[in-house]
Amino acid sequence: MSEDRSGPQTRSWLGKIAQAFSDEPRSREEILVELREAVDDNVLDFEALEIIEGAMQVSDMQVRDVMVPRSQMVVVEAEQTPKEFLPVVISSAHSRFPVVGENPDEILGILLAKDLLPLLLEQSLESFDIRSKLRNVTFIPESKRLNILLKEFRTNRSHMAIVVDEYGGIAGLITIEDVLEQIVGEIEDETDAEEDEGNIRPFDENGFIVKALTPIEDFNEYFDVGFADDLFDTIGGLVTQRFGHLPSKDEEVELDGFKIKVLSADSRRIRLLQVSRLPN
Repeated sequence: MSEDRSGPQTRSWLGKIAQAFSDEPRSREEILVELREAVDDNVLDFEALEIIEGAMQVSDMQVRDVMVPRSQMVVVEAEQTPKEFLPVVISSAHSRFPVVGENPDEILGILLAKDLLPLLLEQSLESFDIRSKLRNVTFIPESKRLNILLKEFRTNRSHMAIVVDEYGGIAGLITIEDVLEQIVGEIEDETDAEEDEGNIRPFDENGFIVKALTPIEDFNEYFDVGFADDLFDTIGGLVTQRFGHLPSKDEEVELDGFKIKVLSADSRRIRLLQVSRLPN
């Protein structure tokens, strides 16, 4: 039996919202105050509030804020044979790949991983013509607002766009998932789950990749340290406190014997850290 939320408290809060929108337009902050009061009154779920805030935030963000930079793009070269590019396709586990010509700024089209499935049935891979498999590519400026881009993705039924800078060079790429994650939070699929086995992974003798959501208790056990967990549950919270602000990608800080670099972050949270022990 569903809970009846149509009591006086609910009607009172809905009246406030109606009044807020019937009056002269006010600031976004005042609208958010009303919504947060609704959460406190158990009229609105906190998760719903986060989605609303994310949707409002997206209208102020530009493509350059969330795009995958050129240096991190996984591309396929048009002149590569299947034997040369298939390992890249398989290891990255992406579903779409920009295909470049002789010049890195020459994007010929988008290759869909699913279009490679017929290769499994072909006797010879040498006859494969990658250009015949390319889909049209969409180019957008770095300054395009995310809410406009999301509408274009839906209208054009496309999932990826190539971002160009003011000089016409390739600045990066962005997918529909990148935009949606700004509204609903990180979207994980089965390949993410495989990559996420273990919150702490060594990459050399003194360096480790650590998920920001790693519980402090687990971090302490792995590194044999004693960080307090009374104020924060995760290592990401502890690191953010040390910075004194929400850090951006590539920012570094020292934390009680460790050098910590932010590898991945967005406008609302940090996601991945590079942790190294400092010399005694």
